[in-house]
Amino acid sequence: MEEIINKVANSVLEIFDLEDYYPKGIRAQIDISQWLIEGFLLKEKDFREELKNYDWAQYKDQFVAINCSTDAIVPAWASILVAIQLAPFAKKIINGTIEDLEASLYEELLSKIDYSVYTNKPIIIKGCSRKPVPMRAYVLAAHYLQPFARSIMYGEACSAVPLYKTNSKV
Repeated sequence: MEEIINKVANSVLEIFDLEDYYPKGIRAQIDISQWLIEGFLLKEKDFREELKNYDWAQYKDQFVAINCSTDAIVPAWASILVAIQLAPFAKKIINGTIEDLEASLYEELLSKIDYSVYTNKPIIIKGCSRKPVPMRAYVLAAHYLQPFARSIMYGEACSAVPLYKTNSKV
């Protein structure tokens, strides 16, 4: 019987796993509608009073997304005021959803990586993840890797989809 050889383990493929860069920390979302009359109407005096009395310390060292879950028309200053209240406590604050927050965290991290270590190498951007890696992070990773990589694939080593090859697009 022939010996089974694991070609994947012996290949020169480099795996770029976005989960390896997943920032540790608690994510939270603040819904401005909780301070609106019936979730839709902002009365400035009441809004400011609610924010003044809110426990912002609960967001200490957290990544926070501010949004409004209703179809209320909220003035821009309202989100800014919430962010100002959060600033002494939160690690990062964005206006948007939790997915927007994840994307923002990845945008920040991915811009700081030294991609030159991937020069002339075939890369697989690992596709399956157990953590919430947003699609924007995959697109951004490909953008940063492309100038260096010989080729870029997506997925797993056993079933990768070719995306890019030097001097030709697949």
